[in-house]
Amino acid sequence: MNRAYEINALAKEESWRMFRIMGEFVEGFDELSRFQPAVSVYGSARVRPSHPLYGQAREIGERLAKAGFSVFTGGGPGLMAAANRGALEAGGNSIGLFIRLNGAEAPNPFTSLSLSFHYFFVRKVMLVKYATAFVLLPGGLGTQDEFFETLTLIQTGKIRPFPVILFGSSYWNGLLEWMRQAMIENGFIKPTDLRRLAVTDDPAECVSLVQRWYRRGLRQTALTEKLT
Repeated sequence: MNRAYEINALAKEESWRMFRIMGEFVEGFDELSRFQPAVSVYGSARVRPSHPLYGQAREIGERLAKAGFSVFTGGGPGLMAAANRGALEAGGNSIGLFIRLNGAEAPNPFTSLSLSFHYFFVRKVMLVKYATAFVLLPGGLGTQDEFFETLTLIQTGKIRPFPVILFGSSYWNGLLEWMRQAMIENGFIKPTDLRRLAVTDDPAECVSLVQRWYRRGLRQTALTEKLT
């Protein structure tokens, strides 16, 4: 009897978890669809404001906002806060998609809209769904997770092929060289799988790459609509 009760309670718990997941998706879609075009910026939560990368991330956020892009980040501290701060101070849309972990963290204060998520995979969908481009600054496991998942989604055709801009050549070049030697040379990926990647150390160039790609996409869309 007790075993049957436990199974039934577990089934109910799973059902409520499904509704919670659906609720996070619905809220995310409702709130974020109005902030296009957007650029998702990833990077370490552990970088302090005194670090040079913080200032560069802040400048990237500022330049993106002035160029008319909403800035999406994971909503945490460090480089995420820096990008949000730059966008907010420039008067742009600064969006933080915060993940609840152990209750000790809090969203950074530099957002015009902050959404809180319990599930990583829901937040990851939101960071990708409305993005025009992806900017990855140096970071840890979470940043690498976003990097490889984004490349996988582009490779498999699950999202449109957007530029993936890696900021900080000294940080990224070793990984890219390993990918060329270990992955491409062994036939695990194709050279074309890396063609969307760009590496830069200049915030201005970073935003210029986003703008050029976005304008090209607008021209292609206009041409397609004209032909049809």
